[in-house]
Order: sequence, then C-alpha cells, then structure tokens
Amino acid sequence: MTICTAKRQAWLGDKVIHDAFREFCARSPTQAAVWIGKYVLMPDHIHVFVSAEGSQSLSRWVAALKGYLGAIKRRQQIPGPAWQTGFFDHLLRSSESSGDKWNYVCMNPVRAGLVAKPEDWPYAGEIDFLLW
Repeated sequence: MTICTAKRQAWLGDKVIHDAFREFCARSPTQAAVWIGKYVLMPDHIHVFVSAEGSQSLSRWVAALKGYLGAIKRRQQIPGPAWQTGFFDHLLRSSESSGDKWNYVCMNPVRAGLVAKPEDWPYAGEIDFLLW
C-alpha cells in the first residue's frame, strides 16, 4: 500500500514521525485487526505491507493513521494539509510477488538519492512478520 502526503509535501522523513508511526502500527493488530509488515517512510509517502481482516478495517486503519500522524505534524507546526485523499493498494498473491515488491520499495531511498544503500535509510523496518 502507498499513502501520499498532500501536494507531496516532504514531512514524513523525521524521527518523531517515524517513532509515532511504529507506535501506532504496534497497536494495530489489537485495535484494528491490521498487521503491518515491512515499510518505508519516504519524505512524501509511505510504502507499507499490510495484512487486514477485510477492506473495511483497512480503510479505517488508513484514516486513523492519517489522523494520528497529521496531529503530530500539526504539533510540529508544519503548515498545510497533511494527506492526499485515499491510498493506493496492490494485492500480493505470492511470496515471490512480495519479495519482488519489497526489493523495489526498499530501493526507493537509494533511487531518490537520499542514501547509498537501503539499509542506511533510518525510516524503514518491519513491525510484524507477515506470512504469504
């Protein structure tokens, strides 16, 4: 899944936002029946591998995440709207498919010229191990 900031404003590549994202995601299985696998927070969008019990819980989870991180953005006094409407999702059908997608996603900070190697990007990780 990909979630983009409004007007591709670059405010997500931040330790405070990253810590809040991890905290929110750690609570997601019990609060929303949503499990968060690997993720990359880019400055203007989030790539996240998700498993959810139904599309309703996923939509509610995205809305709650946007509200939570948007509130932190406002506390940091970053101006402007926080998010684009909606999100983009892609169904992964196999472990091979998920591996290919992850290889692409984890290289985003490298392609953007932010780091030399994916493992150098501090705003990426894994919350829950997702089985495919």
